[in-house]
Amino acid sequence: MKTTETPAPLPAESGAPITKTDVRPPPPVKQKKEGTVLNVFSHGVLVIWAFMVVLPLLWAVMTSFKDDRSIFSSPWSLPDSLHFDNWSRAWTQANMSDYFLNTVLVVGGSLIGTLVLGSMAAYVLARFDFPGNRFIYFLFIGGMSFPIMLALVPLFYVVNNMGLLNTIHGLILVYIAYSLPFTVFFLTAFFRTLPTSIAEAAFVDGASHSRTFFQIMLPMAKPGLISVGIFNFLGQWNQYMLPTVLNTDPDKRVLTQGLVQLAVSQGYKGDWSGLFAGLVMAMLPVLAAYIIFQRQVVQGLTAGALK
Repeated sequence: MKTTETPAPLPAESGAPITKTDVRPPPPVKQKKEGTVLNVFSHGVLVIWAFMVVLPLLWAVMTSFKDDRSIFSSPWSLPDSLHFDNWSRAWTQANMSDYFLNTVLVVGGSLIGTLVLGSMAAYVLARFDFPGNRFIYFLFIGGMSFPIMLALVPLFYVVNNMGLLNTIHGLILVYIAYSLPFTVFFLTAFFRTLPTSIAEAAFVDGASHSRTFFQIMLPMAKPGLISVGIFNFLGQWNQYMLPTVLNTDPDKRVLTQGLVQLAVSQGYKGDWSGLFAGLVMAMLPVLAAYIIFQRQVVQGLTAGALK
């Protein structure tokens, strides 16, 4: 019995329609391992960086609950008992409560003034064309590159001649002037990304420029305000050079000056547990602010970069 073999299908001639059975899928491509190696390396670097950042913070918090003997005998061990008297001693005897209150007043007033004045200046520079617009903008940019060390001596005489030396409001004004260049630079780029149709509709409805800014544009710029507010808060809270030069009154010292004074005094008394307690007190507001607003900071940075 003769069997008939099925002939192999001929390739499609040019011009002839090609069916699905004529097209063969390409062979599977082997996945490259470069991407996996890069991801593992980047994640490893991030883990190492997180460990380097978190470990000193945890060690400082843990040490603030130890006594002086345990700090030197077993610095890496957990405290045998929680010594809350370290915190109370630093808060009362070391005058950390007064330093903390002065810092809240100075940073709170300067932060509000910086955001209000900086947002108004950035909105005008970003939305209105007038002679000298770019010149004023580049003046703010130049203020970012001016080192504060060069301005300490003339700034001291200016503040002294104005009668604002060793005052809370004088330090607030200096903080505002110090933080305005970066705030205007950041918010100018952010206001340029906001849509203009909403502001134009408000003008058509009869809204004034001030009402349009405060009721429409400023709420739309909330992510950018939060982002630049966090950056200014960190810089102003940790500022040490300006209050050291302009605020020599012991009763009006801020937290950074108080920590230095506490460290100097503890060098003779040996109250290291109180020193660590005061350090953690100064550190907690910064950590709390970043943990609460970390999502808004990321949104503000990405929204200011994309249109």
